[in-house]
Amino acid sequence: QVQLVESGGGLVQAGGSLRLSCAASGRTFSSTSMAWFRQAPGKEREFVAGITWNGLNTYYPNSVKGRFTISRDNAKKMVYLQMNNLKPEDTAVYYCAGGSISAPAGPYDYWGQGTQVTVSS
Repeated sequence: QVQLVESGGGLVQAGGSLRLSCAASGRTFSSTSMAWFRQAPGKEREFVAGITWNGLNTYYPNSVKGRFTISRDNAKKMVYLQMNNLKPEDTAVYYCAGGSISAPAGPYDYWGQGTQVTVSS
């Protein structure tokens, strides 16, 4: 019911910033909770940010808290992840996810294909 496409990934030096975008389609987007996950090679997929359907609440793990900011624009059907002070350990494929959930980390129903973020030291 909701399709997601990520963009904005790339190569950045440690300490730099990057903004990821997720374009959504489907009429239920405005009532769908959204999140960003990431997965590095050989590691489990990790929750990095979540936002409620109305944007009133956001959630972050300690690993990114204070550095990453998730936001959404329901009129444009977009969700963003602003990443500041990037570290090499942030290197991963970042995925946009959505769904009707009661917990910030999921489970989520809809997933994008991912965008690569590489942070060099």
